[in-house]
Amino acid sequence: MSAARLEIRLDRIHHNAKTLVNRLTLLGIDVVGVTKAALGLPEIAQELLRAGVTGIGDSRIENIERMRRAGLACEFTLIRSPMISQADRVVANADISHNTEIDVVERLSSCAREQGRTHGVLLMVELGDLREGILPDELPCFVEQILRLPNIAFRGIGTNLACQSGVVPDQDKMNALSSLANSLEATFGVVVETVSGGNSANLGWAFRTTDVGRVTSLRLGEAILLGRDPLHRSAIEGLYTNAFTLVAEIIECKRKPTKPGGELGQAAFGPAKARRDRGLISQAILAVGRQDVDPDGLEAPDGMEILGASSDHLVVDTGSHCSAIGSEVPFQLNYSALLRAMTSPFVTRTISRGDR
Repeated sequence: MSAARLEIRLDRIHHNAKTLVNRLTLLGIDVVGVTKAALGLPEIAQELLRAGVTGIGDSRIENIERMRRAGLACEFTLIRSPMISQADRVVANADISHNTEIDVVERLSSCAREQGRTHGVLLMVELGDLREGILPDELPCFVEQILRLPNIAFRGIGTNLACQSGVVPDQDKMNALSSLANSLEATFGVVVETVSGGNSANLGWAFRTTDVGRVTSLRLGEAILLGRDPLHRSAIEGLYTNAFTLVAEIIECKRKPTKPGGELGQAAFGPAKARRDRGLISQAILAVGRQDVDPDGLEAPDGMEILGASSDHLVVDTGSHCSAIGSEVPFQLNYSALLRAMTSPFVTRTISRGDR
């Protein structure tokens, strides 16, 4: 079997998705399953749908097109603001898109009219994280403009927190979003069908709050795929954290000193990680590197320690013994490492359903 590879357990992904869907349904909140970290892999998207998500969200129209070609029948949402140059593809393949610029929505309207389609628009609101979003004071003017556009359906509002600046999605933020939905309905006589409260970082709020307000939906990726809360990278009780495993092959293992010899400058990717002089160690090199994965997002097995990485090499302290050449080492991944490994052409993928 080829290495480096990602071993993907669909049964664990299904369990995580089903568990979260069930818990949030009790609160009246739907789940949009986010596939961007999985590169829109159709097998994963299908598993999310089987688990009860109401639709699939992805940040790349290319991924949505891939899932469409695979025959997935569901509501697709483009969760990154569309590139105006891709408006025709967005209308043709996404049912809904998140938007913050009137020029883009006007172009979506034009493309939808040409294609004889109606495109749903969800407006993203800036609530402090300083990534995408319309400022709250400017939201009424924006809504007034899009309500006049043909072939555009106003689907609701949403926000995104904790991604750019780490702003916590708390009760105050969700109350503010709910108030905006109420205000829009009172001002324009529209129904704000969807209030998308945020992403996996919202789960702490959702499971603690006694009042979800107008929030009807959350967009979940990391919590489903990795079983972790993005705010603290802590495991979520009852979920699998090992649905993905990166496996790499050892191509060298030798006894080497821990302290580099000679005058030191910068390494290939900037200042080298400082090493404590511990004498000779068993040092292994694995055939995977920064071109394949974020090494800072890997967790080595017990008894091993990651010492550093270059483009194509991962250097590991294997403890008291040298491992056999050609043997394989499994690593757990965080979100950053998963994202890069899924997009590397040099990392193969194996998919299984475990005991199912």
